[in-house]
Amino acid sequence: MTSFIQSVDARTRLAGTNRLEVLLFSLGQDTMTDREEVFGINVFKVREVMHVPDITHAPDMPDAVEGMVSLRGTMVPVINLQKFCGIQTDRKPRILMVTEYNKHIQGFLVDSVDMIERLNWDEVKAPPQILTSRLGGLVTAVAELHNGRLAMIMDVEKVLAETAGFYDDEAIYEGIEPIQNSKLTVLFADDSSVARSQIRRTMEKMGIKYISTINGLEAWKVLSSLADQAEASGGKVLDKVQLVLTDIEMPEMDGYVLTKRMKADARFADIPVIMHSSLTAETNQHLGKGVGADAYVPKFQPQDLSNTLAKMLKKNG
Repeated sequence: MTSFIQSVDARTRLAGTNRLEVLLFSLGQDTMTDREEVFGINVFKVREVMHVPDITHAPDMPDAVEGMVSLRGTMVPVINLQKFCGIQTDRKPRILMVTEYNKHIQGFLVDSVDMIERLNWDEVKAPPQILTSRLGGLVTAVAELHNGRLAMIMDVEKVLAETAGFYDDEAIYEGIEPIQNSKLTVLFADDSSVARSQIRRTMEKMGIKYISTINGLEAWKVLSSLADQAEASGGKVLDKVQLVLTDIEMPEMDGYVLTKRMKADARFADIPVIMHSSLTAETNQHLGKGVGADAYVPKFQPQDLSNTLAKMLKKNG
């Protein structure tokens, strides 16, 4: 049907502008609610969209994992989002969205895809707490579309964590050693509950204190508050926070804008910024450098994260 594979320049033309393009899709009409909700996924992570091909059904898979398909020689696991989200519908999914997260390729079965909508991140809001609780953190953001409908941006990292399971494997933290300086503090921003949990566990094993925020805007407010406190006491923000770790895709303010603001503000000039994303490393090393990021670490690799944190904190410790 549609291929989304483009050059780095074409796929990242919105980077640093606090805008994104979202592919809207549906999981079908839920017979329990008689409603058909709109979901969204960042186009940047979608490789292609096609009619559902023949799926090889493997035994002993989680209920939502249908099996795998071969796409140009690559074996791609297929996850049924209707089943995962508990949508009760009489119609089988008709579309396969092939996505890439941190170099892992997987397919998501959905009922239909609608259109690509361009949004500003400041129009994309964190979901109300009651919605987060009901859906178990599956919806990471909500956006009002130009037609007045609401689109729920899905936390695909949570889907992958619960179907693949490897994000929570204790073995991925083996070998992480505590650092010598117990007074160091890191502020991190990420809208994914799965990512925040893994970051916390990594820092706890390293013995690093941390401040957790759910998006760039919240992180900026915390930094601004710390700057005010530092000014009042005659100190520096660097005395309170020695490093900022930021996701890229976040509601209200993305990681690119957060980094650009920090690097343009003399109060935060000495604080290194690490970008931490499930987008491809090659792409983000280029883009992150353009907005002033000091380093990039792929998501869901605690060993790499701990090594980079130790290296960067040693400079400011």
